[in-house]
Amino acid sequence: MIRRRFPWLSYLLVVTGAVLTVVPFLDMVMTSFKGPDEAGTLPYRFLPKAFDLSNYRAAIQQLDLPVLFRNSVVATAVITGSVLLTSSLAGYALAKLRFPGRDFVFRLVLSTMMFPPFLFFIPHFLILVHWPLAGGNDLLGRGGAGLTVSIVALAMPFLVSSFGIFLTRQFMISIPDEVLEAARIDGAGEFAVWWRIVVPQTRPVLVTLGLLTFVDAWNEYIWALLISTANPEVMTLPVGIQFLQDHVDPTRTLPIVMAGLVLSILPVLVLFLLLQKHYIRGVMLSGLK
Repeated sequence: MIRRRFPWLSYLLVVTGAVLTVVPFLDMVMTSFKGPDEAGTLPYRFLPKAFDLSNYRAAIQQLDLPVLFRNSVVATAVITGSVLLTSSLAGYALAKLRFPGRDFVFRLVLSTMMFPPFLFFIPHFLILVHWPLAGGNDLLGRGGAGLTVSIVALAMPFLVSSFGIFLTRQFMISIPDEVLEAARIDGAGEFAVWWRIVVPQTRPVLVTLGLLTFVDAWNEYIWALLISTANPEVMTLPVGIQFLQDHVDPTRTLPIVMAGLVLSILPVLVLFLLLQKHYIRGVMLSGLK
C-alpha cells in the first residue's frame, strides 16, 4: 500500500543505499591519489589536488606484490574450485540420491553453519602442525612445522563449505526427477547424470556460489595472518596491506594503504563485472536476498 501511494519513496531508498555503498569506495580511490599533506586534514577534500601515482609506486615497492598476488590467487583458486566441486557433488547426493541417513547428514551439514569459521582455526592449525611427513615431521607428526609452512595451509580449512552444500542442494531439488530417470534408463551413470544434466542446469547458482566464495577467500585475513606467522613467504594481500600500514611512515600511511587496497580489489571487481549477469540470475533463482 505504501509503495503504491508513495512510489518515490522506493526510489529514494534505492538511491540512498547506492550512495552509501558507492561513496566510501570512491573516497578510497580518491585518497589513493592524494599527497601526504592532503589525507586526514581539515577541511576535508574529496578530490585530490593532483592525481599522483606515487602512492601506487610506493605500495608496490614496499610490498612484494608479485608474491602476494601469487599466494592470494593460488589459495583463492584452490578454495573456489574445491567448494564448487564438493558443494555440487554433495548437493546432488543430498537432493537426488536415496540412501540411509540422508536427512541426518543434511541436518548435520546445516548444524555446522551455526558456528563461526574462526572457532576452528586453532584446531585446524594444530592438525596442520602435526601433519605426518610434512615440514620436517616424522610419521607420527613430530619434529617439524608440518603443513603450516606450505601455501597449501592457506586453503585447507576452507575446501568444503556447508553453505555451498545447502545452496546447491536446495537448487537441485527443483530439477525434475523424470529427467534424471530418463538419463539412467539410457545407461548414464550417476557421475554422467551429475556432469551432463545437473551441472548445466545449476550453472547460475554455481556462478553465484563461486563469486561469493572467491570474495570470501580473497579477503580472508585472520587465518592468513596465522599462517603468515609460521612462514612469511605465504603472506597474502590482506595481510601484506596490514603489514604495510604498520611499517610505512605514518605521515604517508593512509594514501599508500588506500592504493594497496585499490590494487587488491581490482581482481574481484573485474571478475564480478565479467560474471555480473550470471550472478544476478543465480541470486534470483536461488532465492537469496
